[in-house]
Amino acid sequence: MSVLSEFKAFAVKGNVVDMAVGIIIGAAFGKIVSSFVGDVVMPPLGLLIGGVDFSNLSIVLKEAVDKQPAVILAYGKFLQTVFDFLIVAFAIFMAVKVINRLHREEAKAPAGPTKDQALLMEIRDLLKERQEEPAAVVTPPPA
Repeated sequence: MSVLSEFKAFAVKGNVVDMAVGIIIGAAFGKIVSSFVGDVVMPPLGLLIGGVDFSNLSIVLKEAVDKQPAVILAYGKFLQTVFDFLIVAFAIFMAVKVINRLHREEAKAPAGPTKDQALLMEIRDLLKERQEEPAAVVTPPPA
């Protein structure tokens, strides 16, 4: 088997396609969460603590000199990224919790008998009926 055909067999497996879809949706979800944190959560939080915009929080380690830019420690962006992570982690935790609950409910539901089992039960029932039928009494003809 050539490397190309092995790769093709690997790439079209369901697990790889599912993983790719998950990564793409995850990237899009990450953008949504970043926007949610940056545009919805952080402004009111900054307002509550005195009008602070977290994305602009920084410490200048070295001032700009001539054409060299300043060295800045942008801890506000880091705080915003931490909030992004916490929201994503919580959302994933809740999703996994719901999925686990659904799996437990599926496991509790008894599966019906297979076709083989149903056929065997029919045979068993027919055999029981045969055994329960009274045997025919054979009487000798009158002499």
